[in-house]
Amino acid sequence: MTDVLRKLAVVHRELSACAACPKMIGPVVHGPAIDSRVFLLGQAPGPREGGFGRPFAWTAGRTLFRWFHDAMGVTEAQFRERIYMAAVARCFPGKAKGGGDRKPNPEEIARCGTFVGREVGILKPQLVIPVGSLAIEQVTGMRVPLAEIIGIPLSTRYYGIDTDVIALPHPSGASPWPKIEPGKTLLLRAMALIAAHPAAIRAFA
Repeated sequence: MTDVLRKLAVVHRELSACAACPKMIGPVVHGPAIDSRVFLLGQAPGPREGGFGRPFAWTAGRTLFRWFHDAMGVTEAQFRERIYMAAVARCFPGKAKGGGDRKPNPEEIARCGTFVGREVGILKPQLVIPVGSLAIEQVTGMRVPLAEIIGIPLSTRYYGIDTDVIALPHPSGASPWPKIEPGKTLLLRAMALIAAHPAAIRAFA
């Protein structure tokens, strides 16, 4: 086991034992320890992911992995083996009063952010892929319409690490944005940028 994997294993043990947020519904969901320079950041697990014990294990995941298969020819299994997956929050936030999943509050985001920061510091990613508006805002510090950030290559300093950023919309079936213009074209542009990025090319070489 490499030093990177040992350090990630420590973070994962602490993550799995975390019960800091009373409104969150466990279990904590995280992927395996993977030494990758590509770091995908989702929003939070849905109600099904806890039962499967891995991120993006339900319908949104099927859509996300289809995007990568269509753009890069990689399978879900290959993606899970080679790309590090994290999230703004690692437990299911529960349902919102108006329907849909509840958005994690700032305190919950900050508590999980301590783990994300440690993961970023260990992995030193060269490409960060935030998925969905909440993740995009956390990575870039910008709250802008998706049409102004999807398909545009960015660079930022994320938890002290200089990295490229290519954002994706959320693959939730409840969102029509990736299926209609300009979202459909911008999604294809973003996936082409990811496919051409040196870190992604190395990950799937």
